[in-house]
Amino acid sequence: MNPPADPYDPRPAFWQRRPDLTWAAAVFALTVLLTVVSFPPYKTPEIAYAFAAPAILWAYRRPGFRLFAWTLFAAQAVAWTIILAWLRHVNWVALLLLGPFVGAWVGSWYLAAWWAMPRMIGKAISTRLAAMLGLAGLWVLVEWTRTWFLGGFPWLPLAASQWERAGVLQLAAFTGAAGVSFVLVSFNIGFAAYMHRLVFEGPAAERRRNRELFTTEPLPDLGEVRDWGLRRRSQEFLLALFMLLVCLSIFLPEIANSRPYREHLARVAFVQPDIPQEAKWDPAKADGIIRTLRQVTLAAGASRPELILWPEAALPYPLNADPGVRGFAESVANDAGAPLFLGAVAVSGPRGPDEKWSDAAFAVEPGSGLQNAFYSKRHLVPFGEYIPLRPILGWLSKVVPIGGDFAPGTDATPIVVGLPRGAAALGPLICYEDLFPSLSRESVLSGADALVVVTNDAWYGEEGAAYQHAAHSVLRAVETRRPVLRCGNAGWSGWIDEYGGIRYVLTSGEGSVYFRGTGTINVTRDSRWTGKNSFYVQHGDWFVAVCAALVLFGYWALRPFRNLKPET
Repeated sequence: MNPPADPYDPRPAFWQRRPDLTWAAAVFALTVLLTVVSFPPYKTPEIAYAFAAPAILWAYRRPGFRLFAWTLFAAQAVAWTIILAWLRHVNWVALLLLGPFVGAWVGSWYLAAWWAMPRMIGKAISTRLAAMLGLAGLWVLVEWTRTWFLGGFPWLPLAASQWERAGVLQLAAFTGAAGVSFVLVSFNIGFAAYMHRLVFEGPAAERRRNRELFTTEPLPDLGEVRDWGLRRRSQEFLLALFMLLVCLSIFLPEIANSRPYREHLARVAFVQPDIPQEAKWDPAKADGIIRTLRQVTLAAGASRPELILWPEAALPYPLNADPGVRGFAESVANDAGAPLFLGAVAVSGPRGPDEKWSDAAFAVEPGSGLQNAFYSKRHLVPFGEYIPLRPILGWLSKVVPIGGDFAPGTDATPIVVGLPRGAAALGPLICYEDLFPSLSRESVLSGADALVVVTNDAWYGEEGAAYQHAAHSVLRAVETRRPVLRCGNAGWSGWIDEYGGIRYVLTSGEGSVYFRGTGTINVTRDSRWTGKNSFYVQHGDWFVAVCAALVLFGYWALRPFRNLKPET
């Protein structure tokens, strides 16, 4: 028979009785919130320095593996479904599959944090720092696999969160965007380590233990707490802070001193025709598309541009296979008095069943007309422009209305366009090709003076997709030290300089990027980078190999410490 309850015995709160579930709920909510607001269209990139800190701090407490894994997988699945919510305008099924898949892929990193963080407690400084660098390197490897696994979908690497903070991005000219992600993850680990040191290893933790043991030992005063915090700094946090300061201190002078070296590249007009997606490939709407393109382009011509940009697949018919469409483009270039650089469908090979269609970029110059050479998109969109593994997945063509497969291009040779101050080699990137660092790198190695992204994000509504997509162009500009010119069907269109500075964005009178219109700007470049390649362009993804070595070294440093039991 149980003794009667003591009426003076206070009943513990739920969070005291089930601290594991309390931790799980708090980490889930914070991880979802902080992950989402770290990325565009939200203007809170500083959150990326602490978005993973709650989960890392929890990992220090040695939670049960199953609870930790399910909490973080669920949080990442929800977060990435929210981040990719614009996909619902195309296909709800794609959103509900891709969001959780990307979340699970990114979330796998947290399992390594669960293993490593408690093993760092009380270890030598060298061991803790090795483990920290190994975890940061593992994040880079996870992001790198997203560039090629299942065709590749490297949407929003962590570095993209800093697309409006050019100072920290300059490291990408040496390491690629991976180096920026490395620093951000290191900062998350350092911040969590400092919090654990203060909350669970300092006077506050001693005070809790005193209460639990019903001791009468006097508690430390606030002065002692401050002294302890100053004496017991977290070396993980200091290393992360040092890396951040190095990024800022080395490269800011280069940006600040660039003004005397800027030279004119071209006066560029961006044309956004804002063609509705349901009308884009409707033969009945073709004449209306042609009229819109002429009207908006001639309005741009009034600003006396030296180069006019149209977006991806601007024309409703193949440009190089339809004499009427070719004649239209040439007449517009003549009337506007400037070369056109545009996206359009191209047809190559023998006509008939064996002809090849490609998503392409062309140049049309006044007087000489359409150039014979064109660029074909190298990285096609799976299930949008082709069916992967068609012998196995060919049945999907019944539910994915893409028609026949487009042919991928293999040549990164730039398109040379005549400009008043000399010819310029423009490296085309079509649609989401600016997500892939290797493509822009190949274009610059082939001689590109500037990168030109022609795209169409109007498929995805007027939400975050255009801003998220533009963030990748900022990374490509810094990596290659080349200006990036972007032209979208309905936004985001503008100019990004070699240092990731957003120099111009085409907006309406209300400040929206989603509209029909045009804008013209004088584009300049830093003469110090003319004909010169960045360290990343020359050496590629060398930093990924360094990160792989750091992962192995970090694992080796922690490997002897095993058999840690979960605690609450």
